[in-house]
Amino acid sequence: MHSPTQSIAVYGATGHTGQFVVQEALRRGLPVVAVARSAVRLGAVCPPAVAQRVAAFDDAAGLAQAFAGCAVVINCAGPFLDTVEPVARAALRAGCHYIDVTAEQASAQACFADFDAPARAAGLAVVPAAGFYGGLADLLASALASAGPIEEITVAVGLDRWWPTAGTRQTGERNKAPRLVVQGGHLVPLVPSPQVPDWHFSPPLGAYPMVELPFSETITLSRHLRADTIRSLINRSALGDIRDAATPAPTPVDAAGRSAQRFELAVRLAQGGAVRTAGVRGQDIYAVTAPIVIDAAQRLMASPLRQAGALALGEAVDPADLLRALHGSRVLEVFGDVRPG
Repeated sequence: MHSPTQSIAVYGATGHTGQFVVQEALRRGLPVVAVARSAVRLGAVCPPAVAQRVAAFDDAAGLAQAFAGCAVVINCAGPFLDTVEPVARAALRAGCHYIDVTAEQASAQACFADFDAPARAAGLAVVPAAGFYGGLADLLASALASAGPIEEITVAVGLDRWWPTAGTRQTGERNKAPRLVVQGGHLVPLVPSPQVPDWHFSPPLGAYPMVELPFSETITLSRHLRADTIRSLINRSALGDIRDAATPAPTPVDAAGRSAQRFELAVRLAQGGAVRTAGVRGQDIYAVTAPIVIDAAQRLMASPLRQAGALALGEAVDPADLLRALHGSRVLEVFGDVRPG
């Protein structure tokens, strides 16, 4: 078992999300190692007290040195289609658990396929897609589900605005893989429905026209929940924001560096003739990823593993417990049939 005093390595620490993750670790008094490809950039954005190590994602020896002595590697460097394989492999070789924040379906699929056996053999956890996209829906659905088959899981994301980071735009250009949904219990290419009902989010969002657009949650959910159908929706206006080249990057509006963006993510799960719904509300999808993955990292370090291998977030940790912690610390508001306590 890893000691909770061992360091957490944050790869991609100079990126927008990576900086949030480093700051969240520091806020909790956790030892953190900031790792990136540029020493100049590390020195410019990281506090002097933070250990800084330089390694390119295609430099196996450099990654090994960067992760030495750490307990967990959190990969925030996209596009994840490029970084997951070398960074996860280096993490396992260094004896570290691995977490990433990909929204890319193809990288999550590859991570499950390539690293389940090596992680099991090493007695470690590899957890792809543990951030806002992927992780939150997986926690909610895992907490809602009972044992046995599930008829349908619907994930609905509402963003009042989507100000994309440079990394988000770069990933969008790199990721051309067909989007997948689950139909008949199998992953199949998305055929968008021409008629998607509006989704009624709570204020200040309200009712939004929606489109089908699955992210990495489809892969994580189908990994461990036996659902006949899994579909994901996002509001049309948010998709318009990210497709508009003129939409600016996020601008900080508070001391934590968060943008003014408000979000709501809801999961509706139909099982055994009953329908249960739960969701989360909060501010800034990039910023909220940081407490999710740091909480997960702390659980992996401090407790005996629930199981080893390549795992969805809802498998790797107790989903209801993590949601309660996020709600209790006011990182986000949990509502619906998952009781925050």
